[in-house]
Formats: sequence, C-alpha cells, structure tokens
Amino acid sequence: MKFSLNYLSQGDTVLQRLRDLYENRAQDRIFACMDVPTLTIKRFAEQHEGGYCEYPDPKKRVKFWDAYLRERATIRDDSVPYAPVKEFDQGLYGGLVGGQVQFLCEPELGKISSMVSPILTDLADCKKLVFDSGNGWFRRYVNQLKIFAEYANGKFGVSHLILIDGLNFIFELVGATRTYLEIIDRPELARQAIDFAYDLNLKVHRAFFECVPLLNGGTCSDVAQWLPGRIVNESVDPFHMTSIDYFEEWGRSPIEKIFAQFDGGITHIHGNGRHLLNAVSTIKGLKAIFLGDDKGFPPAFDVMEEIKLQTGNMPLIVKVDFDRFGKALKEHRLSGGVFYRVQKAPDVGAANECMNKVREYSV
Repeated sequence: MKFSLNYLSQGDTVLQRLRDLYENRAQDRIFACMDVPTLTIKRFAEQHEGGYCEYPDPKKRVKFWDAYLRERATIRDDSVPYAPVKEFDQGLYGGLVGGQVQFLCEPELGKISSMVSPILTDLADCKKLVFDSGNGWFRRYVNQLKIFAEYANGKFGVSHLILIDGLNFIFELVGATRTYLEIIDRPELARQAIDFAYDLNLKVHRAFFECVPLLNGGTCSDVAQWLPGRIVNESVDPFHMTSIDYFEEWGRSPIEKIFAQFDGGITHIHGNGRHLLNAVSTIKGLKAIFLGDDKGFPPAFDVMEEIKLQTGNMPLIVKVDFDRFGKALKEHRLSGGVFYRVQKAPDVGAANECMNKVREYSV
C-alpha cells in the first residue's frame, strides 16, 4: 500500500529517514515529530467526558482519525499518518477469555482504550482457557481492523497494538500481586499460562497483519511511527518492579519467541524500569525502545547520555516539550540516534521551522 500525498507530503524522505534510524541505527542524526494543537482534538474534548464509556462505533472512530490526520498533513516532520486501534489494547486479551471489557475515554488525546478486571480466582483454572474465533470481542476486533483499513485506503496507515503476553497476560488473569506470588509458588502453572498467552497473541497479531496491509513494506506504530517489516509492540512492564534476574528467567524467552514469528518488535520502559535498559537492549529482534517519564524519576530527556551508555546504538524514542527541545537544538546538545516526540509546539509554522533545523542537525 502506498501513501496519498494528501497525508504525507514528503513520504519517501520520511520513510527513508525512519528506515535509517530503525534498520541502520543511524547515530549521526536526530529525528522528530511535532505535536501541535488541532481543532479535531479540541472538538472531541468538548464533546466527550473522561472516564468509562461504551465501545464506540468504529466507523465514527476512523472518521475522527481521518479528520485529525488531514489537519496534520502540512507538518513536515518525521511522523507517519496512522489511525490507532487503542479500543483494543489491554482489554481485548482478557475479553477473549471471558473477561468483562471496560472502555476508558481520554478526551484530551482523542483516544478510547480498554482494560479488564482480574478474571480468575485461581490460576489453576488457566488450564480451562480456550480461544474461540467466534468470540464476540474477536469479531469486533477483526471488524474494526477491516473498517479502518478500508477507510484508510492508502491515505494513512493503521497502527499495530500492544501485545499482552508473558506475565502481562497473567496480570489480566489474576492481578499483579498474585502473578508475582505464582511465579515463586507455582512456576509450572505460570509457564502454562504463558504458553497459552503466546498462542493467543499469535492469533491476535496474525489477524492484524491479515486485515491491515503493510504500508510501503512496513508497520505503522503509535510508538515509533513506522518500521520496516511486520513489527509487534511488546511490554516489559511486569519487570519494572523486579530484578534483572527475574527478567532473564521470565521475560526474555517469551519476548524473543514471539518476535521471531514476525520481523521483530519494539517495547517501552517507564522511569522505574531503567535498571532493565542494558538487558532489554539485547533482546533478539528488538528495533527500538520508547522511554516513558514517570513521577519520581528524572525525565528521560534529561538523562539521555546516561541512558545511551546502557543501550548503545539501540534506537530510542523520548518525549520532550517544544521549548526545551528547541533550546537543546540551538545549543547543539541533542543525542543522535534518538526519535524526539516533541510536545506542545505552538502551531504548524513553528513546528516546520524547528524541523528544518532537525534535518540539518549533525551529531
């Protein structure tokens, strides 16, 4: 599938730059996308309340993203136009095995996400779990993918969604605290649940790529914009509160196993998980790490040099406010091999002026 020029005015240039970052791991340049105010988000925030909501009409959702992407079409940054299917993130997986899916509206972001409460009272019941392709949530998921892909029709892409496998899936079944206890008290049972989660996630993400064509040979991503090949989005959140040894025992193998079924994957690390950076950077098939900022920890942007000592030439993605980014850009102290998600640019003109300097920047 090819982009329409209505949605990406410098498509070949942008995709080549992203390929250089994620495939060639270019360290001599910087990359950026610009967040600017849009009327589409403003109107959505005025019309919707935050908090729990019903599953939305997917036809209305894709029209919303179409309007949003049209507004962004004149921004000459390193972003790729995509519609996310956030409605089916965490909640989908629990819903596929009998969980009650709850949807959450985030008006200021224009997004609707999902989750489930713990499903099982005893992890031993994971042996009874089965996947049924006729499950109502799976049918809704596939239907939304088809609607989004058909409506996009080459104008924009559809973003992959997060994997909920490994310990993340056991979180869905019995909650986080019980999960940590189970891997100590009943490790074989935990491994059975992990094996089931692997098969479930394969079905979910193979369905994604069956319904959503690759865009210029790559995958659109609400984390990384676009990456060559079929790329999945992993989470190492359960290990943020564990030692590296627990990650090596319980995290690495399931992640590398599912990455090998595709063309690799990406992940994110929060502020309280930065002790994992060196280990996570060596995951086979990993293409990039998004660095989250959390209360009680210095923003990743402020400790980028320290982080890069742990991650080497692994492509990194980090958020930073427009003013702080512009100051660091002017003073030539931005680390290379990093994709900067620049927040709160005042308008398109300021964003494009900043991007001219980004493209000229050399480390």
